[in-house]
Amino acid sequence: MNSYKNHTFQNIGTIAYRNLLKTLHNPDALLDVVVQPVLFMLMFGYLFGGAIDGNVQNYLPIIVPGILMQALLSAASGSGSQISEDMHTGIYNRFRSLPISNLAPLAGQLVADILRLFIAAIASLTTGYLMGWRPDAGFGWLVVVVLLDVFLGWAISWIYAFYGLVAKSATMVESVSLMTMLVLIFLSNAFVPVKTLPKFMQTIVHINPVTHVISASRTMLNNGVWSNSAWVVFLAGVLIIAIFAPLTVFVYKRKS
Repeated sequence: MNSYKNHTFQNIGTIAYRNLLKTLHNPDALLDVVVQPVLFMLMFGYLFGGAIDGNVQNYLPIIVPGILMQALLSAASGSGSQISEDMHTGIYNRFRSLPISNLAPLAGQLVADILRLFIAAIASLTTGYLMGWRPDAGFGWLVVVVLLDVFLGWAISWIYAFYGLVAKSATMVESVSLMTMLVLIFLSNAFVPVKTLPKFMQTIVHINPVTHVISASRTMLNNGVWSNSAWVVFLAGVLIIAIFAPLTVFVYKRKS
């Protein structure tokens, strides 16, 4: 029994490593994980910092949590694209012919997603740090924020993985993922104070779940307080996994 478990973990680790290599050697995937967070942090910070908050230094505490969440949403969407591509190019058929665990390809993808999410988080936060941003609450709370946001990003990866299994093509997954990410981020408090928006947009922003994630991150980074919003974010991640993990595994088994 232990030998079978070890064999399964080795299968998952091997496929996770394979998926990470695909990310490193795929310009589009690498752009989402590393380049995009850096570009958006630099672009939004220097272009809009003075206009919105007087200078870049005052704007960084606002934008860094926003760019962090945007980077994680973008990285999480790669799960659906990769799964859809593997399904439609016959890679999963090849996996089924190998003496490996049936769930290893799916589990390997989602394990690789955790590392992709951490890479995206490090890229965005490092850029903010080099621009002069410092978390007022200290490094310990920064670690808490990264862990919470990565956990939520990984939970969202299950949604994208489910969609990747049922979508007709990887291109469709990429298009829907991009539109979803843009809507969630730009209709939130990621880049501008909510009070500056028209009333009807303020209503949309307040019901946007990304707004609560960013607010929780700012509270922890600036004040060192685990707020009610942080609990909502954590429980939302648990709920997403509880719903979409069984659904994704069910659809995956039917297709494999």
